[in-house]
Amino acid sequence: MNRHDLDKPTLITGGCGFIGCNLADRLAGQGGRVIALDSFARAGVQENATWLKARHGDRVEIVHADIRDPTPLIDAVRDSRAVLHLAAQVAVTDSVDDPVTDFEINARGTLNVLEAIRLHNPDAPLLFASTNKVYGRLIEDSEVERRGDRYVPRAEALANGVSEATPLDFYSPYGCSKGTADQYVHDYARVYGLTTIVLRMSCIYGPRQFGTEDQGWIAHFLLSVLRGQPLTIFGDGYQVRDALHVAEAVDAWLGALEHAERLRGRVFNLGGGPAHSTSLRELIAGIARMTGREVQHSFAEWRPGDQPWYVTDTRALEDALSWRPQIGLSEGLASLHDWLSTRFGSSSKREASA
Repeated sequence: MNRHDLDKPTLITGGCGFIGCNLADRLAGQGGRVIALDSFARAGVQENATWLKARHGDRVEIVHADIRDPTPLIDAVRDSRAVLHLAAQVAVTDSVDDPVTDFEINARGTLNVLEAIRLHNPDAPLLFASTNKVYGRLIEDSEVERRGDRYVPRAEALANGVSEATPLDFYSPYGCSKGTADQYVHDYARVYGLTTIVLRMSCIYGPRQFGTEDQGWIAHFLLSVLRGQPLTIFGDGYQVRDALHVAEAVDAWLGALEHAERLRGRVFNLGGGPAHSTSLRELIAGIARMTGREVQHSFAEWRPGDQPWYVTDTRALEDALSWRPQIGLSEGLASLHDWLSTRFGSSSKREASA
């Protein structure tokens, strides 16, 4: 990135969403300018936009637009030094109910972003928020075994988690649309020479996350407990995910942006890794200890594409950026709990977690 571009804003699509607003806050807090482009389709986005403007004023420009509409997207891309592309349809269940809209946002919308850069600002690096769902269900039920309250894979090759060398196997319309976008972003570096980086993310959690049953499950679990509402667990609760606090996800994103020229065309998995993994049952027990409240929950059938086990192998990104997750799940949950308690007016007091 040229030095004379440093006074230009960074465009963040989905910039008022959970990860997007945390990225915008960090960049603006460092003195940078940000264009936060968002369709305002999800709950909490307007509040995040108001929060960004209150904290940073004119350093953050809010653009109410949809990536399916090329005109405002081109205007924003043309003036930007870099593009962080996070705008997406994010729920597997919504993709099953309406696969056409899911495709139009995730696949066609990403192609619009790529074409805007290729035709109007080809020197701008693009970082893309992909997902671990591009690997599909990954392993069959027979390939995991239960140990305590979690599943573990039988294959020793997965001891460090899932690497970027894992074959892609899109599953569910959401997996197909995000996977299509993932491969387009990767290919535009090869075919058109754009500076693109793909970040396949696992579970990211932390403040400014308005979790729902379909997306942002850690925040959804905590928020349900604070509201005294029962949880529905899809599957048996022994399924495992790794979790990464949003502050460390932002570190990784901005580290990749800083080294975009060197990392051009690379694909990285981004998550908490084996040391920061949890099963749903383990998380429920941890929330109960932290809040001093019983977590009411029931079980329902697995959803399409649900993985019985997914843990990120973070070694490639660690080597590329000298980056490593440090925030433990108990500490990270505490920060999310404190923010949710303040935001939603809970009178509960957090107890020391075990």
